[in-house]
Amino acid sequence: MGIPPDSRLTRLKTQWAQVQRQPKGAARARLPPGQHEVRDWPVLDLGEQPEIARQDWRLAIEGLVARPQVLDWTALMEIEQVDTTCDIHCVTSWSRFDNRFTGITTHSLLDRVQPLEQARAVLLYGSDGYTTNLPLTDFAHPDALLAHSWQGAPLTTPHGGPVRLVLPHLYFWKSAKWLRGIEFLAADEPGFWEERGYHMRGDPWAEERYGAPG
Repeated sequence: MGIPPDSRLTRLKTQWAQVQRQPKGAARARLPPGQHEVRDWPVLDLGEQPEIARQDWRLAIEGLVARPQVLDWTALMEIEQVDTTCDIHCVTSWSRFDNRFTGITTHSLLDRVQPLEQARAVLLYGSDGYTTNLPLTDFAHPDALLAHSWQGAPLTTPHGGPVRLVLPHLYFWKSAKWLRGIEFLAADEPGFWEERGYHMRGDPWAEERYGAPG
């Protein structure tokens, strides 16, 4: 059975298509304010880098979805694979240009699980205990990817392998490493860094680094 034309997922995709068609006005600087370009890829984490073999990797998708499920590596690779080249921006002020990631789009995942009408946000879970939040509209961004490879090679453990989120339009703390769970929620809830004073969204071009003092 196909996705109804008035489904939550259809409206999300239509919304992003409309955004993409809108006149862009003045070109946005490639390097967001307060950032500097690096050629290496700095490693930042909570002090733990879980080693997860591909055959042991699982991703649980649950919460407000019509089809909750658990993906293993075989199921992940059966979904259409895409390559994308993007820039990434860390809240600690570095940016790295022209990163080629391979994986599945979040739209492919949304097609598979079909979020319910009341779903408004997602909470991402890493195998190191890390969590971070996203409005569903950001998770559904056309450039968002569940990535397993970088520059043509498998993602290494320090950079979040076997699978991490890649969300180029937000600061990279939103791109959870060692991804093991995605929970669809009715309201946006803070994750690890958001509970510690970081911005709930994290747009680099708006310098949304930190939230308002509590």
